[in-house]
Amino acid sequence: MLSLTGPRAFVAPGCPLVLLCLLVATCPHRAEGDPADSSFTSLPVREEMMAKYSNLSLESHNISLTGESSSPVEKNITLEKPSDLELLCLFTPSGDLNSVNVTWKKDDELLENIDVFNTTKVGNTLYSQYRFIIFNSKQMGNYSCFFDGEKNLRGTFNIKVPSIHGKNKPLITYVGDSTVLKCECHDGHPLNWTWYTSNGSVQVPIDVHKNDKYVINGSYANETRLKVKHLLEEDGGSYWCRAAFQLGESEEHIELVVLSFMVPLKPFLAIIAEVILLVAIILLCEVYTQKKKNDPDDGKEFEQIEQLKSDDSNGIENNAPRLRKNESVEQ
Repeated sequence: MLSLTGPRAFVAPGCPLVLLCLLVATCPHRAEGDPADSSFTSLPVREEMMAKYSNLSLESHNISLTGESSSPVEKNITLEKPSDLELLCLFTPSGDLNSVNVTWKKDDELLENIDVFNTTKVGNTLYSQYRFIIFNSKQMGNYSCFFDGEKNLRGTFNIKVPSIHGKNKPLITYVGDSTVLKCECHDGHPLNWTWYTSNGSVQVPIDVHKNDKYVINGSYANETRLKVKHLLEEDGGSYWCRAAFQLGESEEHIELVVLSFMVPLKPFLAIIAEVILLVAIILLCEVYTQKKKNDPDDGKEFEQIEQLKSDDSNGIENNAPRLRKNESVEQ
């Protein structure tokens, strides 16, 4: 005997087909989604965010500007997780406060949601507040308050995730050795760390499970260490460590230089060659000087030969007039 499930199980064989259709139409269908989802999405976005992040503590930052200011004022804000953020700009003009207009921008985009702004005047100071919940990476960036009037002054809040610190100078090591690359975060605790190496202009993730050349570890959550074993010259290049936070990612670059043992020996060999050449020149000079000292007669012999040559030439010249005299006497 067949057992029926679903709407048809509640319909007797004699019931009209119309009743069966009505029951099917009134039953929830999986393709339409969970009713809880539909009721959740029907809430206004602001109420949804306030309900989801109602336990966040308020984090307030302010910037002060005066009419005498001649340059923009900036303030850096570091966030690693969702926050209820209040940005406050205080402006004290040198002229009429009523002629000053306040606008806010995120990067280069004008913010027009007046529900999150609150601008008040207390004495001769204008307070402009922008309060919102920051919960994803798209909201990170630069938020600026502009005071249009005297000098169009601007105050900017630079909101970013914590920065990563590594070794600024290239790390130099040698073929066959092992080395450790280290990155750390001083202002937060990343959710996870990832190491990359360069393949031309592309960053390639390092998978320690597929390549036993690398070992990734760290003693604390805010640091990571990459150990590279059995170094080859081709292991040199650019390495990146990337930290992931709830509000975005931050990365640092480390340069690794792997040298062969011949590289440090080249200057040493060049110095040795220069020393050998210099010693050879000195020895040749010494041999020549010693030989000259041991053969002093060579110079005298040379002088005697020169003297004999001169004497012979003088004798010939002296005999020539004698022969002429004898020839004249005979005649």
